[in-house]
Parts: sequence; structure tokens; C-alpha cells
Amino acid sequence: MTKPEIWIGMECTLNRVGNRYFNQLDYNGHLLRDSDLDMFAQLGAKRIRYPCVWEQVSSKEGVYSWQGMDQRLDALRKRGLVPIAGLLHHGSGPLFTNLLDPQFPEKLARYARDFASRYPWINDYTPINEILTTARFSCLYGHWFPHRHDDRSFTKALYLQCKATSMAMQEIRKINPEARLIQTEDMGRVESTELLTYQRDFENNRRWLSFDLLMGKVDSAHPLYTYVKHGVTDAELKWLQDNPCIPDILGINHYQLSNRYLDERLEHYPSFLHGGNHLHAYADVGAIDTGQLVSASPYTIFKEVWDRYHLPLAVTEVHTRGYREDQMLWMSEIWQATTKLLTEGADIRAVTAWSLLGTFNWNTLCTRDERFYEPGVYDLRTPDGKPRATVLTKMVKSLSETGTFEHPLLNETVRWRNPSRALYAPASLYSELSVPSKNRKAVLITGGRGTLGRAFARVCAIRNIPYFLLDRSRLDITNREKVREILNDIKPWAVINAAGYVKVDRAEFEALKCFKENVEGPRILAEECAKDHIAFLTFSSDMVFDGLQENPYLESSQVAPLNVYGRSKAQAEEKVLTAYDQALVVRTSSFFGPWDEYNFITRCLKTVNRNLNFYAPEDTKVSPTYVPDLVNASLDLLVDQEKGLIHLTNDADVSWSDFAAMAASHLPENKSDYIIKKSYQEMGAVARRPAHSSLSSERYRLLPRLEDALDRYFQQLEIAIQ
Repeated sequence: MTKPEIWIGMECTLNRVGNRYFNQLDYNGHLLRDSDLDMFAQLGAKRIRYPCVWEQVSSKEGVYSWQGMDQRLDALRKRGLVPIAGLLHHGSGPLFTNLLDPQFPEKLARYARDFASRYPWINDYTPINEILTTARFSCLYGHWFPHRHDDRSFTKALYLQCKATSMAMQEIRKINPEARLIQTEDMGRVESTELLTYQRDFENNRRWLSFDLLMGKVDSAHPLYTYVKHGVTDAELKWLQDNPCIPDILGINHYQLSNRYLDERLEHYPSFLHGGNHLHAYADVGAIDTGQLVSASPYTIFKEVWDRYHLPLAVTEVHTRGYREDQMLWMSEIWQATTKLLTEGADIRAVTAWSLLGTFNWNTLCTRDERFYEPGVYDLRTPDGKPRATVLTKMVKSLSETGTFEHPLLNETVRWRNPSRALYAPASLYSELSVPSKNRKAVLITGGRGTLGRAFARVCAIRNIPYFLLDRSRLDITNREKVREILNDIKPWAVINAAGYVKVDRAEFEALKCFKENVEGPRILAEECAKDHIAFLTFSSDMVFDGLQENPYLESSQVAPLNVYGRSKAQAEEKVLTAYDQALVVRTSSFFGPWDEYNFITRCLKTVNRNLNFYAPEDTKVSPTYVPDLVNASLDLLVDQEKGLIHLTNDADVSWSDFAAMAASHLPENKSDYIIKKSYQEMGAVARRPAHSSLSSERYRLLPRLEDALDRYFQQLEIAIQ
């Protein structure tokens, strides 16, 4: 085998908190979309880790509702996707059992037998996903049912799950002797301060327990034998030794937060990371978030597993939080680690692109239904919830076909880590990693003196995307010769046009200047980018509409601008998309953000905070846009190689005066009474404004609601409001 296979899978946790179940399949809508399986089949993967979850089909022991599962598994079979059946995924089982039920193994084994009898053609099984992790979260940390916090419950749950897995595979193999066990676990390594080395060493031994118990390797000579005896008798250990269940493939689920760091200096970390043992209180934090050490690489983790067991390996979950390029770089690092081990003689079978449809609520470990969403291979943030392909979609397909994938942001000399990920790092660890160099292709950003251009530069620095930020003195976008000279010199992989004429009222008297900067400049950039196949992003405005429509405007809505500025933007859209069919045009509206003093909301807050009246128009409705959200979403679309016209605003439909009042009410003392409503005419406006120019999208809903953006605006505000 010259390269690992590509497998795929979707996050399918069905966990229990109290008497409530949290079901990822309800959140992502997969069970309601037949088209998903066609989409998955086109990725070219060999196998799919597929949810055949016990709780999904059974509410009474031995009684099942198979209809939906029949349809989906039959559809997989017809499409040539080989399922790896997952029977329990971070769950505690249906209401008639739980992880500490002495009959839990027999009950799961019965489900496994009945499932295998119904689907005898399925060969690959993961009866329980991440046995150790599930026991930790349920019976040691108390996050999930049965919400225990003691070593006895933890070790008992660990034993019962291992016994259940062994019994389940025995029942399955009575029906299908060829059935294979693909046993998954998170094998992250723990580091610590010197004081906590004893806890570090204990946890690094503990991470092997599910595999060791399952294989019957835990006896009196095992380093954690005494610890396991908290909740497991010698007779129970003997049962596992007499009924070893050696996995056919060890599945390693590895995340950026799998590696942990233990630190007794609690003052450095937020309280939700605080914990401890009977000797010391300490923070348990993702090693990558500390910025204080280089944690074990994926290659090191996988090699440790291979060296310990010499059993076939597969990476069974590859997913990360973060920006799109982070996800792409993480997949690349995992792929490179496995291909390297393969060349060194390790038996590496596959790499699994996990979270096909993204994940929900993992920011709270699936304990609260906040619908906090992280995209995966596909992005569900669309008006109809239909999955949208991302750059990861292309990457997975390319890796499955050729074992390679090319993207400008993969040509990095640094690893996927970047300064913004070190959440608790000292300021001295931050560096200018986004500076372009010979081996790092850059983004070219125009409009270097404007709010949007500077915001793109700032976010590119945070995201470790190399960039050049040029103002008019270095690049006049209306000068074709200068544009060509800069493109030949920099050779960017993408151009972001944040330049342009923005003075709406003055444009009525400077129409030629407005059209030159807003139409001719973007057209020239688009034409020159088209020649070199450079990704191109430019921006338009809600001012292209006449405001007569009651509902928010969509991308397909007819443009009918009322003023010179709006006409310039409408013409720019047409000319750019005609000149370059791969260009991306983002319509947006009404910026506000924490990084400049001149946006509407910052001026409002500065005024009312001095107990002065602030006058705001009441006769037009808009969709305000939080600049950090706009910039991050635009960069994601650029990385995804999106094209065409897209609306990006925070989800809202408010008048300027109501928006000002919302912001003023966030102050420690509600200052909304200082907002005085006026008409645009009363405020001396020259250009006609549309009475209603709110934007929505028929393509993507990538930005959160305005209330959420305002909360984050106040959290991130860097300008002292005096």
C-alpha cells in the first residue's frame, strides 16, 4: 500500500445529560436528507464510519424501529460505501440501561446480535466509540450521564464497556465470522509542570487502559492494576483475560486538543479549566492553547501506538476547530504523519475525514443546546441547511484519488500552529508569522488606509496568512500598468480589493471620481487577476437597491440604485463578474467594529458616554455588519475558492436609530435615552437612501445574529470610550 485509504465519517454523538439526550444527527439534519449519501459517495472514500446508534432505534429492550436505518444502510450499499457500524457513540444507552448497569454488557450484546442478524452483510464494527473517553466524561468528570465523579465509577464503567464490546463482537461473529472490530480511542499525551509530573505519568499510563483491558492485558503486573481495582474485581479482570477481544484495527481519534497540559498556576487560566486531584488543584488545558511547550506531534502519537501494539492502525477522526486553513493544514499534517509511518513499515490503513457535516455544541462538551456550530468537510450554514462544499471537500476527494492536494496555504514553512491559537500564552510568544517570504505565497490587500483593508491585514496576521497591504501611494488600482507591475512582483495567490470611494453624499458632486475608483479600479483588478488565475475578492453595497421591497434583499434581487454611489457599485458588480467568472463579490452593509474610531457605533458610544445626545436616522432599515465577522467569513470563502455574488451581513433588520439604541443599552448605565431619532433629510443628507436595504442570502448564512456580534464588540473593544 503506497498511501492510506481515505475514510469518512460524521459526528454522531448521542449523549445523555440528566434525562435529556443530545443528538448530533438531529442538529445536522442528516436523517432528513437523502441527498447526503450521494454527496458523500462522490468523495471517493472507501469506507464511512456510519451511525447505527442503539438509542436511535430502541426505547424498549429488544424492540426496534428499523425503517430509517434500513433505508440509509441500503442506500450506502447501493452507492458502494462500506459502512463501519457504530452502535454507541459517547452514549449511555437507551433509558433502560446506563454505563454502570451490571447488565449493560448483555443488553448491548443483544442489540449487536439483533443488528447483525438484520444486516449480515456488514463486516466492520465499532460497538462503542472511545471507551476510555466516554468513561472519563461520564463517570470521572460528571459531564454526561450517570454524572459520577469518582475512580470507582470510572473504572467500573471502563470495565463494563470493554466487556460489552467483547460480548457484542462474540454475538456479531456468530452471525458473521468475518466481522472486524475497529476500536477507536483518543490517545492524546499529557504534559505538566514539574510539580504535577506524578499526575502526568499516571494519565499517560491511563490512556492505554481501554485497549489493554479489551485485549486482556491488565493483570497484577500492569502499572495500573491497583488503580483499576477501585471498581473492578479480580474475577472481572479474569473474565477479560479469558475473553480477549483484540481489535482488527486500532482507530486513533486525534484532535489538536487531545494533548493536555496540567498546571497548578490557576491564575493563568479561566475557572472552567480548573480541576485537580486529592493532592493538588490544577488547570487541565489543551497543550496547544498554552503556548508554553511543543506538544507531541500526530506522528509521535501514532508511532507510540504502533510501537506498543503492532496492530493495524487507522486515524478514525480528523477534525479541528478554527479557521478553514487550520482545518486544511491539520488534515495535511495527519496525512503526512501517516504516510511517513507507512514508509517506515507501520501498518497504517486509513485516514478518516471526520465531521462531514460539522459539529454542534462541543464548546460545552455537548452539555448545553446552544447550537454552537463548527463546519467540517461541508458547511451547513445555508438558508435551507443543505450542505455546502468547502475546500476540505476538494481536499478529501483529491487525497482519495491521488494522495495529494494543492492549495497556496498548504505551502507553509511553519506548522499549523499560529499565535492566535495560544490562548493563554504570554504576549512575548506572539510573533509576526504572517510576514511573506520566498516560500510563502501571499494575499495582496488594497485600500491600506481604510477600515476594511486594515481589518483584513489584522485578521490575516491573526490567522497566519501572509499578506501585503498596499495603500493608494503604492498601488493605484485604476492604473493598469501599476496593477500589472505589482502582480508580477508579488505573485499573490489572491487579491482582496478593499479600496474604493466611500463618501455617499459627496459622490453626488464627484461622480467621475466615484465611478473611476469604484468601477474602473475593480474591473482592472479583475481583468488582470483573470490573466493569471489569481483568486479575486471585491466588495459591493446594499446601496444598489431602491428600498421599495419590504423583505430583505437577496443575491437575485433586481438592482435599482437611487444615488451615484449605488450606481457605481451596481456597475462594478456587473463588470467584475463579466471580466472574471471566478471572481467573488461580497455585498455588505453598515460596518461597525472595535478597530477604528470612526464607525457609526463607536461614535455613538463616545457621544452618549459623555451624556450628550446622538442623532441617528430612523427612516431607513439596514443589516449592520460586524467587521471581524465579515473579514473572517470572506477569508473562509476565499480559501474555499468560492465565486459569484454573496451577501454577508449579521442577521438583522433595524433602523440606524434602533441600532444605536441597542448599542447604548449595552453600556454599564443604559444610555439609550440619549439616542435622538431624525430623518436623513433632517440630518442634512444629500444622496437619496433606500428606505429599506437589509440584506439576506439565498446562498449562505455565515454570520451570526446582530445581538451576538454586539456582545463580542463590547468584549473586544480596544478603543477607550470616554
